[in-house]
Amino acid sequence: MENSIKTDGKYRYIEVGEGTPMIILHGLMGGLSNFEGVTNYFPKKGYQVLVPELPIYSMPMLKTNVKNFAKYLEQFIEYKGLKDVILLGNSLGGHIGLLHTKLYPEMVKALVITGSSGLYESAMGDGYPKRGDYEFIKKKAQDVFYDPAVATKEIVDEVFATVNDRMKLVKTLAIAKSAIRHNMSKDLPHMLTPTCIIWGENDSVTPPNVAKEFHELLPDSDLFWIEKCGHAPMMEHPDEFNDILAKWLEKRKF
Repeated sequence: MENSIKTDGKYRYIEVGEGTPMIILHGLMGGLSNFEGVTNYFPKKGYQVLVPELPIYSMPMLKTNVKNFAKYLEQFIEYKGLKDVILLGNSLGGHIGLLHTKLYPEMVKALVITGSSGLYESAMGDGYPKRGDYEFIKKKAQDVFYDPAVATKEIVDEVFATVNDRMKLVKTLAIAKSAIRHNMSKDLPHMLTPTCIIWGENDSVTPPNVAKEFHELLPDSDLFWIEKCGHAPMMEHPDEFNDILAKWLEKRKF
């Protein structure tokens, strides 16, 4: 994945394929490679898949919040000259997608959220994160998935490095607080953008009742479940995730 990251102006992103633009938004601890399954699958279906690297750790401290990430996304869309985009976000990425859709509804044709924050957040858990305790961080990373084996050493090492970098840790906590503050329950009933909600039945970070609440509050949404699956369905069950999304896009003629 690393080789295919483009640097263009102030943006770093992956871009594959041609056609309807699909922008993928990663979560707080998630790298661009978390969406490898989606990035490999949808270009063959006639989509231009873009995965921008969000400036989670490079934004000035006072601007490190969900709203500024949504504005950054809008600047990226304008920079690339895109319109009628499909936004796909996991965890914090879903929240950024939701807020962007609220702020710029004319730009977004469809929204896809999975394990999204915006209504409820236990992502920081209890006493998280403990710096310097590798086993604790490993357990936390494994808890994100139904199958702990998905939390490879590479993933655990990345999270461990993040929480042991003081500035990154401070920003991680600032973003988590911003996500909790920026609850969208009052906004969702006014958001008419067609939304596909794909959720892991065993998500312990944003539990299943969160998905049901998103579904109830969003006027035009469809909810799909993936069994034996935690907080990142596109990583744990990439084939099933892609299949659900492809069928939904086809049914909605997107």
